[in-house]
Amino acid sequence: MMSVLKPFNKLPELNTANILLVENEEQFQQKLADAIVQQEKTVNVIVRLAKNLPLPMENEESRPRIDLVVFIVNLTSDLSYKSTETSLKYLDPSYFLGKVCFLVTNARNASVPPERLVSVRKLAASFQCPFMCAEDQTTDGVTTAADRLLSILRVAAGLVPMATSLYLSTLTRCTVPADTDQQGFD
Repeated sequence: MMSVLKPFNKLPELNTANILLVENEEQFQQKLADAIVQQEKTVNVIVRLAKNLPLPMENEESRPRIDLVVFIVNLTSDLSYKSTETSLKYLDPSYFLGKVCFLVTNARNASVPPERLVSVRKLAASFQCPFMCAEDQTTDGVTTAADRLLSILRVAAGLVPMATSLYLSTLTRCTVPADTDQQGFD
């Protein structure tokens, strides 16, 4: 039995932020999780890892509230995109109010068809979510991705005074030009 993940069905924990990294390939996920935990010194960050959604119901009672869901899409894998697309239906619609982010890897890889990047951008834009590219092969790239995600996580978890995830979402959401040919993204 599987369930839909809901953002507000549990109370938040004091000075704690929970992030769920969803990656079918599991290549970048652990490096990113380690970097997030190492970089955050002011609050307790709990990183959860999943290959896809839905999460199993057997752990639902002990699972903390998830403040931010990050879908990691490896552009060299068609399965990675399809898994992300399938997982989205297991999120409560209120997650898309500033608590979901798309992170792609291998965007600079010459073997990646340009349509794949466009597809992920369209997906992020359709849900009005932030879209980021990450360099997963270098330590600096992983560190930069972790920093960017921590900024979003702090707001999504309610740890930044006078800022809400919905407001942040309006500032960082992905938009796609009406004409989505490749020239518009260069």
